[in-house]
Amino acid sequence: MNKKNLFNVTLWATLALFVISCNSKNDFANKSRGTGIEFNDRDGRGQKVNTNYKEQEPPVGTVFIEGGTFTMGRVQDDVMHDWNNSPTQQHVQSFYMDETEVTNLMYLEYLEWTKRMYDPKDKNYEDIYKGILPDTLVWRNRLGFNEVMTNNYLRHPAYRNYPVVGVSWIQAVEFSEWRTNMVAERILREQGRISEDADLQSGPGNNFDRDTYLTAPSQVYGGNEEVSLGGKESQRRIEQMNNEAGKRASRSSKASEGDADGGEGGEGAADVAAEGEGGGEASNSGRRFTQLDSGIIPPKFRLPTEVEWEYAALGLRELRSYNIYRGRKKYPWKGQYTRSGTKNKLGDQLANFKQGSGDYGGIAGWSDDKADITAEVMSFTPNDYGLYDMAGNVAEWVADVYRPIVDDEFNDFNYYRGNVYTKNAISSDGTVVVLGASEMVYDTLSNGKVIARTLPGQIKQVPIDEEETYLRTNFDESDNRNYRDGDKQSSRYYEAFEEIVGDPTKDMYNSPTHSVTTEDGELKRQYDTSTKRRTQVDDKARVYKGGSWKDRAYWLDPAQRRYFPQDMATDYIGFRNAVSRVGSKSSGPRRPTN
Repeated sequence: MNKKNLFNVTLWATLALFVISCNSKNDFANKSRGTGIEFNDRDGRGQKVNTNYKEQEPPVGTVFIEGGTFTMGRVQDDVMHDWNNSPTQQHVQSFYMDETEVTNLMYLEYLEWTKRMYDPKDKNYEDIYKGILPDTLVWRNRLGFNEVMTNNYLRHPAYRNYPVVGVSWIQAVEFSEWRTNMVAERILREQGRISEDADLQSGPGNNFDRDTYLTAPSQVYGGNEEVSLGGKESQRRIEQMNNEAGKRASRSSKASEGDADGGEGGEGAADVAAEGEGGGEASNSGRRFTQLDSGIIPPKFRLPTEVEWEYAALGLRELRSYNIYRGRKKYPWKGQYTRSGTKNKLGDQLANFKQGSGDYGGIAGWSDDKADITAEVMSFTPNDYGLYDMAGNVAEWVADVYRPIVDDEFNDFNYYRGNVYTKNAISSDGTVVVLGASEMVYDTLSNGKVIARTLPGQIKQVPIDEEETYLRTNFDESDNRNYRDGDKQSSRYYEAFEEIVGDPTKDMYNSPTHSVTTEDGELKRQYDTSTKRRTQVDDKARVYKGGSWKDRAYWLDPAQRRYFPQDMATDYIGFRNAVSRVGSKSSGPRRPTN
C-alpha cells in the first residue's frame, strides 16, 4: 500500500471513529439514559425535558468571573496590625458580578417602582417606601458645607450615573430581591409566558415574586391566571396541547374528528399550556407554568460574598502563568503604584481615593483624579475581569458577617459566614403560606427606622427545625452566623468541663445593646451606657471591602477588610450585585495565559 492510500485509509478511519463517538454522545440527547424512553414523547410517556438548553446566559449588567484558587487576605501592608488579615487558601466557584457599582439611577428605578406599587400616601404602605429611601443626611459634616450633596446627590441628573450611597446592608439586600423579581418577570414577559402588560396590571400586593412563581405559581399576581398565563406563547401552547390531546382522544375512542374535539381529552386539554421544548412547568388545576428546569428563570441577584468580592477585585488573570500566579498584587491593577505607567495616560490616577491630608482629588488641572467625592462609574480603567472601581470611588457591602478570623480550617470552599437557613411556611392544608396585603413583615432597626422585610405576594419564611436537622451531619441549627466563633466554646472564659451560662459579660462579643421600644405608638430610643463593652462586633456587623473616595491608598488593597452595622449607612459605602454560575465552571474555550 502506497503512502497516499495509507493516508486516505487513516483519514477515513479517524472520521468514522469521530462519528461513532459523536453518535454515542448524542444517543441520549433526546431520550432517557436510564429507560431509553424518548423525552417529550407526543403520547405523554416521556419526561418533559428542555433538550435545547445550552448554558446560563450572563445576567444583565454583569461580567463572568471564572472561579479558582487564590490566597485570601494576603495584604501588602498591615500598618494597623489589627489581627484581621491572616492569609488563607480559598477556592471560589464561578459567578457573575456587576460591571459597576449600583448607581443612583438604578436605585431610583427601585424607588419609583415601590412608590407606584405601594403608594406612600396610603397609611398601610407608607413604611415600605420610607424604609428603602437612602439616607441623604450621611453627607452632612458638623464642620463642613456639604448641603449640595445632601440636597442633590441622589436625584439630580448630574449624579445619575454615580454610585448610590447612604444605603444600609439591609437595604442593599432588599434591592437585590427586587432586582431578582424584575429580571425574572421581564424574561417571562418577553418570551410570552405571562401577559405582555403583567407588570402594569398588578396592583398593591399582586406583584410578581420569583420564589412564589416557582413554588405556588397559581398565587402569583394575587391568583390572577389571566395574567400569569396570559402570554402569547402560553396561548400557543394551550392550542398545541388541545390539538395533541384531541388526536389522542380520537385514536383511543375511534370517534369522529368532531367527537374528538368535544371529547374528554380535548376538553381537559383546553385548560393546559404545553411546554413545547419540554420540562419546567408545574401543574395547577390542569394548567402549566414555566418552572426552574426550563432554564428560563435565572438564579437570584445577591450581594457577593467576601471571598468572591476579593477574588474578583484582584483580577489575578494578568499575573497567571498556566497554573501558577507570578507574584502578588497590591491593587486591582498591575503594579505597585496608583498612577498609570502607560504612555498615553502617564501619571493619571487609576482610582478615586484620598491622596493625602486635605487632598481628595489632586491639584486642579494636573494629577487630578477628576473627583473630590464619588466619580461617575466607568471613569477609570477596569481590572482584568472588566470590573470598574473595585478600588476607590465607594467601598462596597459584601454578604458576610464580620469576624476577625476567616475559619479556613473548617471550610476553604466558597467560604461565607452568615448562613441563616429558613424554609417555606406550610399551612394546615399542606400549601405554602403566601402573605397577603395585611400580612407584611416589618423589622425595626437598632436606629429606630422601620423597613419591610417581606412584601405581599411573597412566601412566608420560618426557621428550619428538627425535621431538617435530626441526625444531620452538615448543619444542626437555623442560625449559623456565629458558628465556631462567638459561642461559649470560643469565649476566653470557657473551660472544657464548666460552661459559662447566663453571664453576658463573659461572651467573646459583647457589643453595645441599644434598644428601641414602642410606647403609646411612639418610638422610645435608649442608649447602652455600659462602660464594660469591649467590642462593636456582633452578628449584625457586616464586612465591607475596597477603599472609597475618602480613604487613603492603604485601603485600596482588595485584601483589606472592615465592618459596619448592617442597619446603618454612610456616604462612602455602596454595593454591587453578584449572581451564581450554574452548570459548567468555565464559559467558552480555555485559553492559557502566559
